[in-house]
Amino acid sequence: MAKWGAWIALSALALGGCSGRLVPVSGEAPPPQRAKPQHVKPARTPPQGVEPVITPQFTTVLPAIPVPAPPAAPANARAAGVVAGTPIATLPLAQDQAERALAAFRISCPSLIKRNDISGLTRGTDWQPACAAAPGWKNEDAPAFFRSYFETLQIGAGSAFATGYFEPEIAGSRKRDADHEVPIYRKPADLIDVDLGLFSDDLIGKKIRGRVEKSAFVPYYDRTKIEEGVLQGRGLEIAWAADPVEFFFLQIQGSGRLRLPDGSVMRIGYDGQNGRGYTGIGKMLLERGELQPGQASMQGIMQWLRDNPEKGIAAMRENKSFVFFRELTGAGPLGALGLPVTGHASVAADPAFIPLGAPVFLSLDRAETAGIWVAQDTGGAIKGANRFDTFWGAGAEARVIAGGMSGRGTAFLLLPVGTVTRLKGSAADGRAPARR
Repeated sequence: MAKWGAWIALSALALGGCSGRLVPVSGEAPPPQRAKPQHVKPARTPPQGVEPVITPQFTTVLPAIPVPAPPAAPANARAAGVVAGTPIATLPLAQDQAERALAAFRISCPSLIKRNDISGLTRGTDWQPACAAAPGWKNEDAPAFFRSYFETLQIGAGSAFATGYFEPEIAGSRKRDADHEVPIYRKPADLIDVDLGLFSDDLIGKKIRGRVEKSAFVPYYDRTKIEEGVLQGRGLEIAWAADPVEFFFLQIQGSGRLRLPDGSVMRIGYDGQNGRGYTGIGKMLLERGELQPGQASMQGIMQWLRDNPEKGIAAMRENKSFVFFRELTGAGPLGALGLPVTGHASVAADPAFIPLGAPVFLSLDRAETAGIWVAQDTGGAIKGANRFDTFWGAGAEARVIAGGMSGRGTAFLLLPVGTVTRLKGSAADGRAPARR
């Protein structure tokens, strides 16, 4: 979900599992030949129209709870160390943000109760009281809901970094024509997920993706191979985009909308990824001196790609990750839980540190992010404790806010009342137990 500086705001991707149906293949499949090179086209007027000018709002953050230095590379939240956070009664819970968070939390509840929490913090039964109360709770009392059923927990040092993502809208078509030549593929049948935990207990939670070539399991085709046409002739195209730059950023976001020639909209969502590692080209271009500080927003990177077409293609292809899509016909866009995500309420997080579906309170130097969010998504770049990617919805305003979002401050995880007591004294790694 473009899901790194202000560029990081774009790189929060790869929204997880999605639902919906695939677009039937229409017409004849393209001939099995190498694709024409994709050229970076002149800038188009964004489907959203003229982007608004939005001035970032900055504010003072709440202090984190002082703790010893956490381990360098903790495997999950328990290993990072947890302590009781600031009392929830003292947190500033804005009414509108709390209402949106309560609505998102209701959506998460079925998954929270059933899902195995790999962070090591909660059990399904922990969430039952809050989930039982949420459906009938009055929206106007949303802040009271969170104060009644939750307490705060700080993971590690509590120092948070948040970027932003959104649901982009780009020009597209269900059929290939002279104006729409960039294929949008569904997940190929030969892309195989391997759960390494089935082979060794030491690898539990580790997965890889690839394909079988003769008798060997090998990495799947990278972005360059796919863009050069290795998947052509297999009937995998669900639609065609007009602009490779816009589509590149839609891939980073993980879902989006195609504005079709007749004015209608086709919504597409994440259907898989080729298993290759993600490379944030914004950071890369900054390090090479191609971009200057202040240029690394989504808009700045797009402009550089268009001003430097040959270098632009090469830069995009250094990101070997490639995302596959399916058409979404129901609610959406969908996050990693396979459930709809909500603008100004859903956030992507690393499930090893934040239970997916759990609320989290953010106090960052960007005032727009202040309040409760619900972890309903993941991202290829969203790794580690207190790393978040805030979802802003669709439209011109969401595009601008997400494209320039880079906030730092403090995060407090909201867990069911009693969780801190249960965790207290049970730290398995020898670090200080949780405390009140």
